[in-house]
Amino acid sequence: QTSNSLDVAINGQGFLQVSMPDGTTSYTRDGSLHLDAQGQIVTSNGFAVSPAITIPSNATKINIGQDGIVTVNVPGQAAPTQVGQLQLATFANPGGLLQVTQNLVAESANSGIPQVGVAGTGARGQINNAQLELSNVDLSVQFTDMIRAERGFQANSRIITTSDEMLQDLV
Repeated sequence: QTSNSLDVAINGQGFLQVSMPDGTTSYTRDGSLHLDAQGQIVTSNGFAVSPAITIPSNATKINIGQDGIVTVNVPGQAAPTQVGQLQLATFANPGGLLQVTQNLVAESANSGIPQVGVAGTGARGQINNAQLELSNVDLSVQFTDMIRAERGFQANSRIITTSDEMLQDLV
């Protein structure tokens, strides 16, 4: 949970679309969003989400629904105003995506083409507002696996050393 109304966590499959300066589209699960100087929603690296969403300068409250609909409260209007909708892209093989920079990935022949749509439909996850995802790495499991690999290496080294000593005695 965060106190930033622009933070989003994707609960399930999917990536946010990001417009790159060269005109291409990249994808990210980094939901640490904020506003740039023009009021446009951008990633932590300053890349605009796609489709572009601009928040009015007089907005008093921003809300992002589970389906990605972005609404704002504007003074003088009783009901929230919809200003855009975040869309999620899914891939047939997300493991085939190419790492672009830091937390951005791009489609490749191995990943398949992106299937873009509304959050919560099809195989796409839901968007949780004012939340960020935790790391998908469990340090205790990784540390245990590292120790196990080190012990296996040590055991194999001892076997080779013992085998060499036995062959030396034979010669």
